[in-house]
Amino acid sequence: MILKETDKLLVGKFLKRIPAFGNLSDKRVDQIINDFTIRTFRAGETVFYQTDMSTDMYIILEGRVKVTLLSEEGDEFVLTDLNQGDFFGELSLIDGNPRSASVIAEEDSTFAVLERNRFLDAIKEDPDIAIDLLKSLVQRLRTATEREESLAFLAVHQRLVKLFTKLIKDEGKKQKNNFYLLKKRTHKEIAERIGASRESVSKVIKKLVSGNLIIEGGDVFLLSPDLFEDIEEPTD
Repeated sequence: MILKETDKLLVGKFLKRIPAFGNLSDKRVDQIINDFTIRTFRAGETVFYQTDMSTDMYIILEGRVKVTLLSEEGDEFVLTDLNQGDFFGELSLIDGNPRSASVIAEEDSTFAVLERNRFLDAIKEDPDIAIDLLKSLVQRLRTATEREESLAFLAVHQRLVKLFTKLIKDEGKKQKNNFYLLKKRTHKEIAERIGASRESVSKVIKKLVSGNLIIEGGDVFLLSPDLFEDIEEPTD
């Protein structure tokens, strides 16, 4: 498939932000762009499932996805959220093994997709691509390790505050009263992200609401800066 010129510009913009491709010449980037195809998914659709045999890499051109693990009991654990400009699928792209997690579109999303054989061809011409991608993988591994340590040693209240801190940095807005405005999540969604039961999350949030540390609006949370007094206050 030949990409439209508008698609090429968008793919090129985000491709240069990926460590594996950021050091390439503009001419080489333009060549690799032609190896991409465009795919779209509606909100709620699964891009790929854990254990799928697909091996493509995806760049988010528009939209948002969540990366999840599913237990044998059917419980979902959200590893992370990814937004416009982020990429995923690089593990299977490198080793050709089944997917290690599922990816689900949280809103209507458009992706630039690079097939594994095209990626391997690119590495043959530019071996530094592999080195730079490995550096990116190591950084993601460090981040995952820090999260596992958090889940292992922190109480539900602490995990919740750490999640809110991350969400504020990603999307929060500071209000005139110094409260932070954040898109509201259900207690189930929060539980999936911090590795806790919905019931325990509900209990903690109820306590925080009664202490005026959280205000629940129709579709937003308002978070008091006092909620973060024991950790470094997030910056918006």
